[in-house]
Amino acid sequence: MSVSAPHDRRVKAAAAPAPNSEVARCLDEAGALLEQQEASPFRVRAYRNAAESVRALPVSVATLYRDGGLEELERIPGVGQGIARAIREVVLSGRLSMLERLRGESDPVHLFATVPGIGPRLADRLHEELGLATLEDLEAAAHDGRLGALPGFGARRVAGIIAALQLRLGRARGGIPATTGAPPVAELLDVDREYRESAEAGRLPMIAPRRFNPGRKAWLPVLHASRGPRHYTALFSNTARAHRLGRTRDWVVIYCDGDHEEHQATVVTAHAGLLAGRRVVRGRETECAECYAPPSRPREPMLKGVTP
Repeated sequence: MSVSAPHDRRVKAAAAPAPNSEVARCLDEAGALLEQQEASPFRVRAYRNAAESVRALPVSVATLYRDGGLEELERIPGVGQGIARAIREVVLSGRLSMLERLRGESDPVHLFATVPGIGPRLADRLHEELGLATLEDLEAAAHDGRLGALPGFGARRVAGIIAALQLRLGRARGGIPATTGAPPVAELLDVDREYRESAEAGRLPMIAPRRFNPGRKAWLPVLHASRGPRHYTALFSNTARAHRLGRTRDWVVIYCDGDHEEHQATVVTAHAGLLAGRRVVRGRETECAECYAPPSRPREPMLKGVTP
């Protein structure tokens, strides 16, 4: 279980926190897109019910979050941990990244540019030079030294980015990212398998992303699936880098909404090393190797009276 970061008591007036009507609109749109994409009816109802509850509130959700954090948001009827995080994102940033991925519009460069201390040019370099695609990738690069090695990223800027990501990703202050709360590699690979097989068989609904799709063709299959308490959304990568390298039908981006936090992973086909030809989760190659390793055969007990 991850430890949630203290809520931001500095919901800035200058940032004009989103009003309840805008938060409810985002939740309603999420519910509508989930329904169109054949997600679980339970999830669809959850977002729609939460939207109605937010509209009916006599106080601002921004005020509730400022005074009580996520726990206070979870007191709203019909709002669980996942939807509380969605409300927090709209309150703090005025946007809901879940909507972008449901529309097939997730853009790493735009995403990175929303982090304080990173402008559009630096965001583009992070995606192109380091191959980063998610906030989790950016957080790992900030901690392992890759970010600080890039010109333009001094120690003060890196520290500011880490602090901003701690808030956005719900980390404990001073915490170092780890995979202990992340979905199991075997589960991610199974979702990847289900997605690719279902896409190949034409069983999935298609969406028409706006990016890199001037003809507005519905070409991007989307899968919504569950594994226990975790809800997954899987899509082929629609990033500039995936198109440039011809990997749009190989790279699969998987979003996981669990009980305590969200995770994002990219599954690709390895082209070198011991895992060449295998599907691997980027950044978790060692776990993938263990997952693919044949089980060791237990030694058979020696029978009494029988010499080996």
